[in-house]
Amino acid sequence: MPDIPWSTPTQAAPDAEVYVMASRFETVTLTGALRFFLKTPGIIGQIRKAPGAHGVALRARVLGRTFLTLSAWEDRDALYRFARSEPHRSSSRAAAAFMKESAFTFWTVKAAELPIGWAEAERRLAEQKTAY
Repeated sequence: MPDIPWSTPTQAAPDAEVYVMASRFETVTLTGALRFFLKTPGIIGQIRKAPGAHGVALRARVLGRTFLTLSAWEDRDALYRFARSEPHRSSSRAAAAFMKESAFTFWTVKAAELPIGWAEAERRLAEQKTAY
């Protein structure tokens, strides 16, 4: 599956600090992965319209049942407002039924450092996993 490359819904000032989130999801079954994947266009579209969204990308490995997301936000509150809104809210609740594992990590960077690369996101997710 091809990645959905980084897109920038709203450009932040280069010296602005942005809140970045990387996530990793693994489904129990291939059917779960397909269900997850079918929801992604709607969620990506929602992020692209969300107030305070400064970037979004997705790495989908459907046959491997693994998905990585990467997003940048004006601040933590902008991310949380998005997470509580539809269709993300109901989609994430439904996905919980077929998730094997989920991981999240958060950090801040200057907007001039966007887009964040997948290597950085994966490194931070791995660090998060070993922190427990």
